[in-house]
Amino acid sequence: MKKVWEFFENLDEYVYVTDVKTNELIYMNRKTMETYGYHSLEQIKGKKCYQVLQNSSMPCKMCNNKILQPEHFQEWRYYNPILKKYLLLKDTLLHDEKTGKDYRIEMAMDVGEEVRQGNVIENFQNLETLINEGLRIALLAPTPDQSIEVMLEYLGKTLHGDRTYIFEKDERGYDNNTYEWVADGVVPEKEELQNLPPEVCAHWYKKFQDNRCVVIHQLEDIREKDPILYEVLEKQSIHSLVVVPLYDNGKVIAFFGLDNIAENISFEYTQSMLQMTGYFFVSSMKQRNLVRKLQEISFHDQLTKLGNRFALEDYATQVDSRRSIGVVFCDITGLKRVNDSQGHIAGDKFIVDASECLKNAFGDQNNGLFRIGGDELLVLCPEMTKKMLKEKISDLRSYMAEANVTMAIGYVWKPDASASLDEVMTEAEMWMYKDKEAYYKRTGIDRRVR
Repeated sequence: MKKVWEFFENLDEYVYVTDVKTNELIYMNRKTMETYGYHSLEQIKGKKCYQVLQNSSMPCKMCNNKILQPEHFQEWRYYNPILKKYLLLKDTLLHDEKTGKDYRIEMAMDVGEEVRQGNVIENFQNLETLINEGLRIALLAPTPDQSIEVMLEYLGKTLHGDRTYIFEKDERGYDNNTYEWVADGVVPEKEELQNLPPEVCAHWYKKFQDNRCVVIHQLEDIREKDPILYEVLEKQSIHSLVVVPLYDNGKVIAFFGLDNIAENISFEYTQSMLQMTGYFFVSSMKQRNLVRKLQEISFHDQLTKLGNRFALEDYATQVDSRRSIGVVFCDITGLKRVNDSQGHIAGDKFIVDASECLKNAFGDQNNGLFRIGGDELLVLCPEMTKKMLKEKISDLRSYMAEANVTMAIGYVWKPDASASLDEVMTEAEMWMYKDKEAYYKRTGIDRRVR
């Protein structure tokens, strides 16, 4: 029996099907294959949709897979810079009961005249149209971070560059590559371009201060006059670029650019397009910073900087229940006595000292550290071995002794999800109370003045 999508084989519209989990192309109808230069389904086997359809090395930031539902169609419009067409898209989800797999089916209809590349490049009247289309798509993204990523992707595809990126300057004056899009076959460089010392881009910043952009037509042009930058760019196989500064209140806060300009696209056109989108990036970055600040306030205890209960709930949803988990429950003993005898400022310092002990012992890995009550601290240690957990507990006790901090400690290790996380936390809390009781018996301290 034919697959459902095979009925679209001779439809005079674009149709393709992907595996939602892997993004692998499963099907393209005749028109789609011909448009992209393929002759058989065997040729697309194992290829990712974003590689073939969007010439990208990573999943599209505008992908709507997460919101697709069976028997419902998501309808939207998009200017495809690869096809150079304005398309009306209709997407849906198909669940295969036999295999248990989910498939994305997309149909695309041409709703505008095909724009020849030469017209797009040289006719500056199209700049506003293209930029508005990019802004429309980017602003549909749910977060400022995603809006920035979508816009970088759109610019990279529209201008047929190898890579688009943003660098932001940190408080030390170092430049860091914070966002990146790369075309299919281009090696991502973001992780390698962190903590660049000021001297690397010093010549660029001199131009930025004069409200000028950086345009390199041929990399060899800067070999002698800027050898440090030449070495950085040459390692990335960059032969040309356009970089524009991003300003906030007259101060350069970042720069963004495009590498390896296509031969049929003018540098002047590229520069104009980047400059016109700069305001969008600055606005999005300011929104992002505000969101991060609100998240910091919402998810962190302001005294200890540990996560709070909201952060705990969020972290717990990301823990893989199929893997091992260690839980450490701590209670700061003697806090009331410090508050009563030395005041609450000293009490706050006592809490901070205790939290620092926890950070020193458990903060070097992907563990979750939380303050869940006035004197209660919690650590979740996903995928930690039982041996490692015991070693960390020993380290914690050593740090406590050095800081003159006393905490009752209860900990539990489980190899898998035989018990829920709530049950494991409750068990760790029980062991904490037993350790606390033993402490009071051992010291003879009245629990009422804890």
